Amino acid sequence: MRLDVSQPDEIALRLAPIAAEAAHLLRGMENALIEKRVKPDGSPTTAADLAAEEMIIRRLHEAWPHVPVVAEETASTAHAEDVFFLVDPLDGTGDFIRGTGEYSVNIAMIRKNRPLAAAVAAPALGAIWIAGTKARTSAMPEQDQATFDWRDIRVRSAPDEGLVALVSRRHGDIATEACLSTLSIGTRRMTSSALKFCLIASGEADIYVRCGATMEWDTAAGDHVLCCAGGSVVGPGGAPLTYGHEERGYLNGPFAALGDVSLAPKLDLPAAVA
Repeated sequence: MRLDVSQPDEIALRLAPIAAEAAHLLRGMENALIEKRVKPDGSPTTAADLAAEEMIIRRLHEAWPHVPVVAEETASTAHAEDVFFLVDPLDGTGDFIRGTGEYSVNIAMIRKNRPLAAAVAAPALGAIWIAGTKARTSAMPEQDQATFDWRDIRVRSAPDEGLVALVSRRHGDIATEACLSTLSIGTRRMTSSALKFCLIASGEADIYVRCGATMEWDTAAGDHVLCCAGGSVVGPGGAPLTYGHEERGYLNGPFAALGDVSLAPKLDLPAAVA
């Protein structure tokens, strides 16, 4: 397929069945006895991560054979170019292992350091989100089917009191709590993986702050879904996140994902990574 970057919504629609296929693969492996191993950075990985990544890379190369794919498990084998893909085949491996269902498949096409099109699939929730120029969601079609029922989504305005903050189950830190303390948080809802971005994009929550380490493939797809739904993802100083930083191992700095962009000036994120 010829890559036409002037049609990001068409690219997003083509990413949807790839993400859905990976989601069904993971769902089928969820209850299997899968041996896990720990990677050098301390994070877990399983045969499911590897199987989903291999399938996604194969499908992306079938559709766009000349576009590099930088994926979590094989990040050292491809290089970011002007246009490339960022893929996390199983975001939330720990939750996958524990059976919580809070994991996702993240695929984003990056152009000039920012996402152009994206898909996030949540297998256990049976939901999928995509974004090109607009953000949409659909129930996951049955396996071997490609019928989606897309509807547009939009962030909500932040309430004057009682913001809903999404927080990680196992990644809390003092800096994140310091940022949240500047806002009138009413509810802290524990959610894992890129689902946080999508829940904010769908108007179900208001903010997600992360000051601890994340990787670009963790955030790129959710970042784009949220921004296309009217929200924003900002780093220190209010600048958007950028992608393709191979020189720092694709490591993100601190960021805040916001449904209402008016919240950004109230935050004080710590300095970004060098």
